Amino acid sequence: METKAAPSNFIKNIVIEDLQSGKVQKVVTRFPPEPNGYLHIGHAKSICLNFELASEFKGHAHLRFDDTNPVKEDIEYVESIKQDVAWLGFQWDGLFFASDYFDEMYKRAVILIRKGLAYVDDLSADQIRESRGTLTEPGKDSPYRTRTIEENLDLFDSMRQGEFKDGEKVLRAKIDMASPNVNLRDPVIYRVVHAHHHNTGDTWCIYPMYAYAHPLEDAIEGITHSICTLEFEDQRPFYDWVVRECEMENVPRQYEFNRLNITNTVMSKRKLKLLVDEQVVDGWDDPRMPTISGLRRKGYTPEAIRNFVRETGVSKGYGIVDARMLEHFIREDLKEKAPRTMAVLKPLKVVITNYPEGQVEMLEAENNSENPEMGSRQIPFSREIYIEQDDFMENPPNKYFRLFPGNEVRLKNAYFITCNEFIKDEEGNVVELHCTYDPETKSGSGFTGRKVKGTIHWVEAKQAVPAVFRLYEPLILDENDEDGASFLEHLNPNSLEILHGYVENNMKQVKAQDKFQFFRHGYFNVDSKYSAEGSPVFNLIVSLKSSFEV
Repeated sequence: METKAAPSNFIKNIVIEDLQSGKVQKVVTRFPPEPNGYLHIGHAKSICLNFELASEFKGHAHLRFDDTNPVKEDIEYVESIKQDVAWLGFQWDGLFFASDYFDEMYKRAVILIRKGLAYVDDLSADQIRESRGTLTEPGKDSPYRTRTIEENLDLFDSMRQGEFKDGEKVLRAKIDMASPNVNLRDPVIYRVVHAHHHNTGDTWCIYPMYAYAHPLEDAIEGITHSICTLEFEDQRPFYDWVVRECEMENVPRQYEFNRLNITNTVMSKRKLKLLVDEQVVDGWDDPRMPTISGLRRKGYTPEAIRNFVRETGVSKGYGIVDARMLEHFIREDLKEKAPRTMAVLKPLKVVITNYPEGQVEMLEAENNSENPEMGSRQIPFSREIYIEQDDFMENPPNKYFRLFPGNEVRLKNAYFITCNEFIKDEEGNVVELHCTYDPETKSGSGFTGRKVKGTIHWVEAKQAVPAVFRLYEPLILDENDEDGASFLEHLNPNSLEILHGYVENNMKQVKAQDKFQFFRHGYFNVDSKYSAEGSPVFNLIVSLKSSFEV
């Protein structure tokens, strides 16, 4: 894929200035996810920004896994992230792991200890938290802050050798417990964790903290522009301190931009994992999830996602993007790509009583009126068809132009039919209509004798393919339910509706990820998990229309 130029923004302007001034010779960016979950739409914004900047300025973009927490990380997440980045259309210039640098990080920690800038602390996590102070009150020195360099070196080596239990000791940077920036109040940079690591196995029992490891990774890889979201802005002074005091040769610079927030959407891997663990959804790729894999299974395209995140822009300001904006871009992408066909989601049988029994004729239908190059198809028509239950009413209100007793409508691509009678079951539900057709009104015949106000879709009953339709609504009811721990209480109980109906006979051989526009219903995608040959399952991607305007 030829990568588009990144839209103009303040980070791109910084890159241009750095190149023009000679401060940077070659742009090197990175996308550095932690492999503790699947990527979501928010990550797509960072992916596009980093890879498109590197591409536009003929630089390099790295994919790096910040795998410093073996308790929460897994190779499953590593592989899913690689798949998602590639599916979005990007190819990394280097694939790296933070764990590749554990030896180097350890050596740099020893340098800090020798300089008197790090010490081993025996305080518990809770005690460290309590002694850190507040935004208005300074922290208190640990009683172990005055340990000698020799003692700290010996204890840090003992930590490395596995002589202490989890949480028994930590290594802290020695900066300033009275700093106005709480992040500089002797942050923990190493902790004891006896856990198997997906990449290094059981080689290590101490692991670096993210805030310490991340700047070292950037420096080791020669990253020129370390781009992250705004919540890391307060961490930047510590980022710079680590690079400086660890005496790194390359000096990267961190830049922050606004994270992507979308209405009715949770953007937290912790909360998304909870949805999976609690079986609220059927996996990370559930089409109700904002994960890349969930959007892919639902039917979104890489082009739609890339266009959406570009349109959201890059700035320092906080904002929430309307979810309908994402839907707009998938409609725009599919309107000329997706074949148009007919599907009946809630079937009602219609018998055309004056149509010859046993006769089947083939009618021509366009595949996409907005893209003539997609040609046309042949669809069968006979005495028995299915229409939507909603397209008939026994006692219709005013301005109801579909079928009711005595009314005439046009069948899409076929004939005019008139409803004569209906049959109910024992519970009073209408289960069958008897209609007559006018053979003079065949679609494309040029008939002008009279007009009807209603056109409805249908499928021929004998050859129709049974299908399952999965209709989705937002999983989260609140506009933005990021805050609070009770978000599970705000889930939409009607986020999924499963219907059993029919599609045209030419849909028997559809494959996973095939996309269609179903007349009057919306855009649908063949589900990759539940669909089988001859028994298709379709996910609703998006309805046909929206009030949203870009």
